[in-house]
Amino acid sequence: MNVVSLRTDEIISQDLDHYGNMLLRLAYSYMKNIYDAEDVVQEVFVQLLKNIEKLESDEYKKNWLICVARNICKNKLKSAWFKKHVELTEMPYYDEYKDSNVLNKVMQLPLKYREIIYLYYYEDYTTVEIATIIDKKEATVRSLLSRGRNILRSELKEEYDFE
Repeated sequence: MNVVSLRTDEIISQDLDHYGNMLLRLAYSYMKNIYDAEDVVQEVFVQLLKNIEKLESDEYKKNWLICVARNICKNKLKSAWFKKHVELTEMPYYDEYKDSNVLNKVMQLPLKYREIIYLYYYEDYTTVEIATIIDKKEATVRSLLSRGRNILRSELKEEYDFE
């Protein structure tokens, strides 16, 4: 094994440790199935391996990984195979979000709200950063975030006092 290959393996391993859980949560928010989400993460890292030399900084890499994950998820959801297969009804086992009623409600949101809520609250991106990542205007992101919050507020009204 040559030095470049070893260096690439180390970088991929570090990136998997650093970004793996975040990408898994993002993919799960799209796919709603942990096994499909794991497949997406694997495909994201295959793309990273192919494009590792092109990525400039860690912040750019994180945004790039999120964009690739979103695109792979959207492509899978559009595929004929995915539309025909039966969805598994299990819940995820990862992180501190297990059995969270709020997360369950977020997962039931339409995709356009779910991805904004996820990136804003779970990944701590600003609306400006989200707009860049999903290639929409910042005003659109703020509007989608507000609408998503309103839907969650009405869904969770009985459990949480928002007043």
